[in-house]
Amino acid sequence: MKFGILVNEGPYNHQASDSAYQFAKAALEKGHEIYRVFFYYDGVYNANKFGEPPTDDRNVTRNWQKLAEQYKLDMVVCVAAGLRRGIVDSTLAEGFRISGLGQLIEAGIQADRLMAFGD
Repeated sequence: MKFGILVNEGPYNHQASDSAYQFAKAALEKGHEIYRVFFYYDGVYNANKFGEPPTDDRNVTRNWQKLAEQYKLDMVVCVAAGLRRGIVDSTLAEGFRISGLGQLIEAGIQADRLMAFGD
């Protein structure tokens, strides 16, 4: 099965990002495909390269980066939501890219299922 994933919440204020990551990881390990991961609303904070959690805490951004590198995931940050929250090219973590809502629509069309995490 081919999934699209929509992440609507930030990495440390809501469980949605962790749940999306764990879902994507499990799906990929079972042989499914992730067409695209789209970060929207506060979900764009997952792509902030300046986030430095304490060493005893998980690094959600790094987790997404490692998964994307291992499985060649397309991780897209919504340009409008990013601009509102200060996520621009210069603050974008490696492995993420900025684009528009058309990328979310395309993921919904191309994927068998679009999974949304967060409000």
